[in-house]
Amino acid sequence: MSAAEGAVRRWLFAPAPLERVALLRLCVFAFVIVDVVVLHTSGYYHGWADPAWYVPLQAGQLLHLPAASVLLVEVLKWGSVGCALVAMTGRLPRISGWAVAICWSWYQYVAFAYGKVDHDRADFVVALLLLPTVGIAHLRDGRRSEAAGFALRGVQLAAIATYFLSSIAKIRFGGWDWVNSATLVRAVVRRGSPFGHLFLHTPWLLHAMQWCIVAAELLSWTIFVIPERYRRLMVLGWYLFHASVYATITIAFWPHLVMMLAFLPLEEYRDRLLHRWRARRARRDGLDPETAQPEPVGAG
Repeated sequence: MSAAEGAVRRWLFAPAPLERVALLRLCVFAFVIVDVVVLHTSGYYHGWADPAWYVPLQAGQLLHLPAASVLLVEVLKWGSVGCALVAMTGRLPRISGWAVAICWSWYQYVAFAYGKVDHDRADFVVALLLLPTVGIAHLRDGRRSEAAGFALRGVQLAAIATYFLSSIAKIRFGGWDWVNSATLVRAVVRRGSPFGHLFLHTPWLLHAMQWCIVAAELLSWTIFVIPERYRRLMVLGWYLFHASVYATITIAFWPHLVMMLAFLPLEEYRDRLLHRWRARRARRDGLDPETAQPEPVGAG
């Protein structure tokens, strides 16, 4: 193995805490339930659609997937929910995890075979397929594992590829007119919020934002080479960007936001929140926040 190959392998399989994977899986499977039950992915009503409108995607052609039926849609919908509930308990992590991946992915496919393919949901499939490969991972398992590192790295790569390839698609299909035309103005007019309509009075700002979006997407890969501190700030920047998009044109890339959690030390954030909650509870009960013992008389 050459030095370059060894470096790539160490980067792909850099050991990561198992508890981080456990926390990310909890978020991923919880989102599956929210997506199916609350967000109402469009696949749920395609069971009643005329099969004549079914146009199988490449995956459907390869796997010979049939047109949707009411029974199939209901099985996939509630199968996603049931398997996700099991997976959230940590039991049978591989079987339950891959069952979620199959049910949810097929459920999304039903919607995509009758219309637009949402790229944020396409990359979410990567997380569903990779996270079960880690096997057993408890919420308080501080051990580090190469399998955990590879799963997290794969999710990270898929998330960033979504940004980078999105900019490539903009340039490939829209050309430089995407950044030099009224792309965001049209989006605000078509589905903008009252807040977004305020920007119609300053179209030059929307024009500038189009350049900023493409530039940020083209440079998204730099998240892998910057120091950890700035990596976390970059993730925060992407979250703020998505919040602004939702505030102006009411578009949210919910699955993608969950995947970006793979860049963060979730176990550290959890411990900080628990420490603050316990300290606040201790102060409320008149205890020493550090030891949870009664404070001495006259203290403070």
